[in-house]
Order: sequence, then C-alpha cells, then structure tokens
Amino acid sequence: METLIADEDLTAALARMLAADARPGTAFLLDGPVGAGKTHFARAFIRARQGDAAEDVPSPTFTLVQTYDDPMGTEIWHADLYRLTDPAELDELGLDEALEGAICLIEWPDRLEALPEGAVTIAITPDDNPDLRRITLVGAGTRRAAERARFIAGADWADARVVPLAGDASARRYYRLTGPQGSAVLMDDPSGGCAPFAAMTRWLRGHGFGAPELLAEDQAAGLLLVQDLGDDLVARVLESRPGMAGEIYARITDFLADLHRCPMPDFIAPLDGPALADQVGLFAEWYPQAADADPAPAAEIAPLIARLHAELAADIPPVTALRDFHAENLIWRGNAPLGLIDYQDAVACHPAYDLVSALQDARRDVAPGIEASCITRYLAATGLDQGRFRAAYALLGAQRNLRIMGIFTRLCLRDGKPRYLDLMPRVWNHVLRDVAHPALEPLARIVAAMPAPDAATIERIRARCPCR
Repeated sequence: METLIADEDLTAALARMLAADARPGTAFLLDGPVGAGKTHFARAFIRARQGDAAEDVPSPTFTLVQTYDDPMGTEIWHADLYRLTDPAELDELGLDEALEGAICLIEWPDRLEALPEGAVTIAITPDDNPDLRRITLVGAGTRRAAERARFIAGADWADARVVPLAGDASARRYYRLTGPQGSAVLMDDPSGGCAPFAAMTRWLRGHGFGAPELLAEDQAAGLLLVQDLGDDLVARVLESRPGMAGEIYARITDFLADLHRCPMPDFIAPLDGPALADQVGLFAEWYPQAADADPAPAAEIAPLIARLHAELAADIPPVTALRDFHAENLIWRGNAPLGLIDYQDAVACHPAYDLVSALQDARRDVAPGIEASCITRYLAATGLDQGRFRAAYALLGAQRNLRIMGIFTRLCLRDGKPRYLDLMPRVWNHVLRDVAHPALEPLARIVAAMPAPDAATIERIRARCPCR
C-alpha cells in the first residue's frame, strides 16, 4: 500500500506512470466519492496510452461504459458503475469479458459482485486542502509507480507522457518522457546503480565524452532523469545500414583509444585477475550441469584464468572500461561524439576488455575483417605491444564469453528468461576462436571437454526453464 497527497498535476502524472506499464487483462479500480477526481485520473491514463491519437475522454456516467482503441496493442474500457442497479447488468455491458483481455478502468467498483483478480485499487479521497487529494494505491508495482510520479513532478515533468523503453537483463528500467520541454529519459534503478551512474556521467562529460546530461536525480530513491540521446542505437543503425559497419566500429575503436588516454577516475573498482576468475565461475556454476555434462573440468577454468591473466595481461596498466560496452549501449549521433548509456558498472581493467566487448558481440556478428582492422587500429593509436595485446585480447574474450554463457544459462534456469539461449551459439563461437590462440592452449583443452550449445543442448536447458 502507498499513499500520496497529490494536486491535479501529480494525480495525472501518477495515472500516466501507471498507464506506461499497464498490461492487457489488468483492472484499475477507481474508488472514492463524487468529485474526488476519478475521471480526471482515468482521462490522463487513457490519453497517455493513446499518445498522438488521443481522443476526448468524457465521463461514462450516463453511458456506463466507454471503449477506446489502444495504439499500444489492446483496448481500454472506462466504466462508471454509479448508476448500476443490478450486477446482472454487467453481463449486458460485456465488462466481464473485457476484464480478460482489455485494460479496464472501473469507477465505483463496489458495485461489482467480486473484485477482479490482480486488480489495482486507486482510492481517491478529498484532503483538508481543497486543491489536494489523498490517493491510496494497492497492487503490484504501485509503490514504485508513485515514487516515479513524485520524482518527475518534482522535476517539473509532471505533464509528460511516459513510454517504457526496452530494458536489459537487469532489474533496471527506463522510460521516455515527452512533454513541452522536449524529451528525457527516466532511469529507475532501485538496486543502487544510480549513484555510480551519476558519478561516471559527470566524469565522462568532464572529459568531453557523449554521456547524457543529468537533469534531475534522487539517488536514494534510485531515480535519475537524463538527457534523451535519441533512438539511433548503434545496433539499429547497423541493422538498417550494414554498409556503415566499418565506419562505426572505427569510431568505436577511436573512442576507446581516447578514453584510455584519460587518467582513471578514483572511484571505480578494479577488474583484475582474481576478479575475472571469480566472474568466470558463473560458467562452471550453471552451464555444465544444465547441459548434462561433467562439471569437474569447468571448475578448473577460474584458477586458470587468474594464472593466465598474471602471465599475459598484468604487466599493462589498467584503464577505464565501461564494461557493458556494445552496440546496444551506444548511440550514433553522426559527427557528434558517440552517445553512451549503461556504464554504471565501469571498472579499471586491461585496455583490451572493452574492445573485446564491442567486437565480440553476443547479439550480432561482426565481420572478422572489421574485428582484425579495429585491433590493428587500436594498436596503432596506443603503441601497445602487438603480441602481448593480442594474447590478452584472446584471454579476456574467452573469460568474458564463458561468463556470458553462465549468465545466459542462469537467466533461463533461475530467472525464467530463456530468450538469451538463442544467442549461445554465437557466444560459443567467440570462445572457440579465442582459445585457439596458442597462449590459451590449457584453456582450450578444458573448453573442448564441454558440450557445445547446439540445438539439442539448448533445448535441454530450455526445458528446465521455470517459465514453461
């Protein structure tokens, strides 16, 4: 349960925030006396869902039900049951059927014989101040929605439309706000990522890199409002204009060379040999058992990674690595600096780490010629020893891709997210190419003992997903 004292603007902001995440089959029960603001809430909710196609939203007091097309993929029913004299009339209205697949906003829900399962209750009552109302929310996600609404209202974005943006494998969520001021992105990260993101943003912008401007922040609540860098993710540009791949990856390589010339921020953690070994333990923990393989050989990978790092990579001073650095987290802005997002986990690591992350992408193929060209380009820009760098690149690639195999397996088995399994064959091919480097021969022997993620192996893992 969550309660907030709200004026009309905050009430509408809350409605728009709940509308952003509403799913078909969800009922929103609007409780409260005449004149409390139930229809004001419903109007803001419906118009937020419809966006540019927004219609007038009259009160359904006399019609009992108004229906609206929803451009976001369903239908919206707005019911006012105040004049309902017999619950049997609901059958004539078709509301029971609508509750199964539409988004339903129901005023005077006490007229229902039974409350819909999983419904969200919004109880609106007058406050002592006639310009305010007390809103009590009950239902999944309402507490966080109220926190987001308070935050954007406090940042003077209460009248913005809210649309969810694609998320990632974390619990972090993003929303695009569109209002009279233009557009901005709301970052919702209750896990504690906002403080390092804000610190890293200030450092990157201070060095002239393309991180978004911070517009408002409440780090304690896990909320940030940042500049909207646009929709041209490098991943989308590569998909629509594949002929630009050489130019784009050259720009990415040049960015990394520039980044690595800057003194590291003093607040990022090291990602050294022991840390890399600890991370790669995810592979041994999750993949062999899921693939019905002997886990014993995989248990040798972590200590071997630590030893190989000491031999092949520890002699080169670490640099700033954004860590989750790939085409999904970069925004193409033409001649302007690359737009950067999702760098709150930045670390101090070997300079090959982010180059591997960009060129051995789990989600898309990078032509071998482009990968080779970018490595050569980076070496020319930095003057690093070619043989040592290529060995470290192969080691970090193997470490990173084995870790990703473990993460993808865990996402399926623990978190019920099997969609990442389809990326495994590409990631495994990266592993095989990396361990083919002569310096990684001991690791190649262990990898050879593991089953490849072929169709049969992936199906065995998928069959154990709790989502089935």
